[in-house]
Amino acid sequence: MAIGSQGKPSHLTRIAFGVGGIADGVKNNGFDYFLLFYYSQVLGVSASLVAAALFIALIVDAISDPVVGYWSDNFRTRLGRRHPFMYASMVPVAIAYFFAWNPPAGMEGNDLFGWLVALTICVRLLFTIYEVPQNALAAELTSDYDARTSLMSYRYFFAWVGGLSIQIALLALLLRPTEADPSGFFNKDGWHTYGLWAAIVIFLAVLATTAGTHSHIPHLKSPPPQRKLTVGRIFKEILETVSNPSFRALFLATLFGLLATGISASLNQYINGLFWGFTTDQTALLTVAVYISAVIALFVAPLVGKTLGKKRGAIIVGLMAFTIAPAPVLARVLGIMPPNGTDLLFNIVITVTVFDVALIIATQMLMGSMIADIVEDSELQTGRRSEGIFFAGISFIRKLAQGSGVMLAAIVLSVASITPGMRPGNVPEAQLQMLGIGYAVSLLSIWMLMIFCVSFYRISREGHEANLRALAERAGTIGPNPHSD
Repeated sequence: MAIGSQGKPSHLTRIAFGVGGIADGVKNNGFDYFLLFYYSQVLGVSASLVAAALFIALIVDAISDPVVGYWSDNFRTRLGRRHPFMYASMVPVAIAYFFAWNPPAGMEGNDLFGWLVALTICVRLLFTIYEVPQNALAAELTSDYDARTSLMSYRYFFAWVGGLSIQIALLALLLRPTEADPSGFFNKDGWHTYGLWAAIVIFLAVLATTAGTHSHIPHLKSPPPQRKLTVGRIFKEILETVSNPSFRALFLATLFGLLATGISASLNQYINGLFWGFTTDQTALLTVAVYISAVIALFVAPLVGKTLGKKRGAIIVGLMAFTIAPAPVLARVLGIMPPNGTDLLFNIVITVTVFDVALIIATQMLMGSMIADIVEDSELQTGRRSEGIFFAGISFIRKLAQGSGVMLAAIVLSVASITPGMRPGNVPEAQLQMLGIGYAVSLLSIWMLMIFCVSFYRISREGHEANLRALAERAGTIGPNPHSD
């Protein structure tokens, strides 16, 4: 898996890097889409307590992100800066994820609050140790403007495919309908088995990306010279690094984008199961259809980035995606959608979902690549390469935003009077209307704020190339070599 010409990673390298996204996809899918529903509706924990537990874990985890990012930027071993963290995390993170879905027998209801807090903290801290260094590799494997878009596109593609695959397995194979539970959502054994399967997939994904990029260790950037660091100096350098104007723009954009994602993911099962009245088989089919979305996005993002540039492409594609997403729900509120239980309704929802999710994934791919381009811009200002800090900063705000999204989702459920144990077909129409309005309006408003923030990003293709030339001149080299020290 050697680096190709002009500093562009080979396809095998892109796949090896991208496969690491499977672990994130599985974890994010489980925590964002199912954990609130599982602990509140299936295990009987108050939704507000579940949301509080998730938020506590996210706050603790978010604080660790810049620490791990800075640590990995300055870490020095024969295995480089990033890989020791990735190797160290693969077994513990899988074990912790398993136990998050397999609480002790006999522990029920609100008594599970402490267990949920402890396990979610463990899972998220261990994922930070893996995720931040692995993401930072994107800026080290290549400095090419378009190759970075391709590299991050592979990662987001595998993240979506991994998350979708385990979700399909859960819905289609494990949560089977019974006479006592026609929906299938309340099968505890199915949820427990999901925890085991997901843990195995997470372990294999971390192992594959770590071993698959191992050969690049000699060619990756070396840590800065050893120096005496104090706590004060460390935080001073972190603050200096994250003050980059383009990073601030993406930081805020990510805040709003993932706040919306947290709301959407947390309410997804409520919208599919209660609002639309879909069965687990129909929900599984919706999930399968998103495979098409991921494939479309894998081609759309690099094409848009190359033709329009990353910033303009993210704005245009994002506007299209985020206006389409809440359209079916708003149409139902206005009374212009077919009734629940009809094939026409399901066909409309699945068609909109395929194209809308493709555009959302493409937007995520472009924004992920934009983060990598900030590295050289910041290096010109500070004299330090800080890949870990930048990706840690995005990870920090991602977790904070998603935690807040879960809290807002819980508020929407409370306002709509959606309580634990409610089954499809037994929810009053007025409550369904409030659920739909809260879902659609909150998403549309927050997504527009995200697009507004992206507009302040400053680094164009020409600006990135100028940064590379300036760094090459500073280093006294003829041209930029992304793998020289």
